[in-house]
Amino acid sequence: MARASSPTLFIAFGILLAAALLPLVLKPYGVYLLSLWTVWTIAAIGLNLTLGYAGQVSLAQASFVGIGAYSVALLGPHGMPFGLSMAVGAFLSFVVGWGLGFPALRVKGHYLAFVTLAFTTLVFLVMRNEAWLTGGINGVANIARPALFETPYAYHLLCTAVLALVTAAVWWLLRSPWGRAFIALRENPTRAMSLGVDVRLYTLLAFALGAVLGSVAGSLYAPLVQYVEPAPFGLALSLSLLLMVVVGGRGAFLGPYLGAIIAVLLPEWLRFMQAYYLMFYSALVIVLLVFCPTGLMGFADRIRLALRADKKTSGQGEGA
Repeated sequence: MARASSPTLFIAFGILLAAALLPLVLKPYGVYLLSLWTVWTIAAIGLNLTLGYAGQVSLAQASFVGIGAYSVALLGPHGMPFGLSMAVGAFLSFVVGWGLGFPALRVKGHYLAFVTLAFTTLVFLVMRNEAWLTGGINGVANIARPALFETPYAYHLLCTAVLALVTAAVWWLLRSPWGRAFIALRENPTRAMSLGVDVRLYTLLAFALGAVLGSVAGSLYAPLVQYVEPAPFGLALSLSLLLMVVVGGRGAFLGPYLGAIIAVLLPEWLRFMQAYYLMFYSALVIVLLVFCPTGLMGFADRIRLALRADKKTSGQGEGA
């Protein structure tokens, strides 16, 4: 499976260019959906970094989205600029994500999933019950967008630009020694350690960097909907982001883009089926996971390899 080649980066920026221009012919709700797609793609990229590349199971990504969202929602009314509020949320998520990585040094697989699930539950309860800080179930309303990006299309361009920066940064990261260390950690931690990879450091970094991208997504989400409350940041969002990564393709650079299309846009495209659209959507996801266990990008790689093998066989036949 292609990880982070230059053609893959060009494809990603081609998708982003289309996402930036498509709202010109869409109604406001369509612009909102595309903006939501960019936001969840950023969060899914962070989870793909933790799960797909470093192999660390996490159901805590929704918590970091919530930390980013509440950072902007609570600090903005006190005069803090949007960019600085986003940076505060990212820093908090990095620290918390780093701490959450420590259990991964002792437990693996579904045990680690349960640890991160417990963390998600803890953060959700804090958001819901500590009304003095988060507003509790009433949430925080009237979240302002940055002054230069108040219109829906302008804010969509901001979200797309941030996704482009995240795409370029992750592409660079995966081609660096850090990225190769993450993949070595996923494939065989013992062998990685024997080759001099600091397994402890890269495990913690995998959680921390994934958490930062989740926070960035949350910081964009809050002004997009202009209202935050605890419900969107529970287990359901973590499972949805996990679905994006798995359906798109774990460890595939373009996986989060395709997975977010399946999770965010496809249900809206199926609404013409009225009451049956969710049933059809669920059945379609099950079929995809059964017949494409490596995700859409894995399926595309299998097709490409099969075509390459057929071409090679045909060339050998003609040569004979």
